[in-house]
Amino acid sequence: MATPTGFKFFPMPIHSVLLFVVWLLMNNTLAAGHIFLALILSITIPWLLAGLQSAHPPIRKPWLAVRYSLMVIMDIVTANFEVALKVIGPMAKLQPGFIAVYLDISSDLGITLLASTVSLTPGTVSAEVSEDKKWLYIHALHLENEQALIDSIKQRYEKPLLEILGC
Repeated sequence: MATPTGFKFFPMPIHSVLLFVVWLLMNNTLAAGHIFLALILSITIPWLLAGLQSAHPPIRKPWLAVRYSLMVIMDIVTANFEVALKVIGPMAKLQPGFIAVYLDISSDLGITLLASTVSLTPGTVSAEVSEDKKWLYIHALHLENEQALIDSIKQRYEKPLLEILGC
């Protein structure tokens, strides 16, 4: 069997440690048999899966990533209250709708982070990414101004992600 380029005995050392610890915690024992099995699994599973890894763009600005995460948390809390008020009110006033957001971000990781951020924020759900990865389709619980929501998503979420990932 040919070894992949850059083969290492521990191709994913952090994953190996996590697998080892989680196995022992799940079984709630330090018996020799479980330690041996945890060791075998923590070496074998990452080794078998190492070829499935894809290269992700590095985080170019980690402090901006921390700021982005805090902003998203605040948006989630704020949106929860806004959605609660809208749902408690008359349902006839809700105007659900779909929008299509043109993506400037091109990496799979960036698109995934953007779609996840949109879905985590109450009131919006990422419905689909186009096959050419140029459009993100979003469902909004209450859509008053389509362009305002698109601009908000692009400025508030996509622009920082482009800067964080440098893509």
